[in-house]
Amino acid sequence: MVAPAAGVGTGVLGSVLLAAAWRACDIGVNGAANGLALVLYGALLAIAAAVWWGVLIGFAGRRNPTVALLGATAGAAAMVWLFVALLQVPAGYRCR
Repeated sequence: MVAPAAGVGTGVLGSVLLAAAWRACDIGVNGAANGLALVLYGALLAIAAAVWWGVLIGFAGRRNPTVALLGATAGAAAMVWLFVALLQVPAGYRCR
């Protein structure tokens, strides 16, 4: 039950951070184009994070729930960081 909610939370967090980075650099044609891209990217991130949470809580959570939650949170934070780092400047566009 925790994995889907945590995955959606991770996807939303990644999308919000990426939207802020894009807004700061004026990336994109308009809000609608950016919005669709953010929905698609956020959905992919949410699915990956939900799988990560599910696997870690499913296997490690049986033995030590605290370690499972900390590991899943650290993994989700790493996913968000990679997500924003890779998509922050599409096509090599540099923010000035």
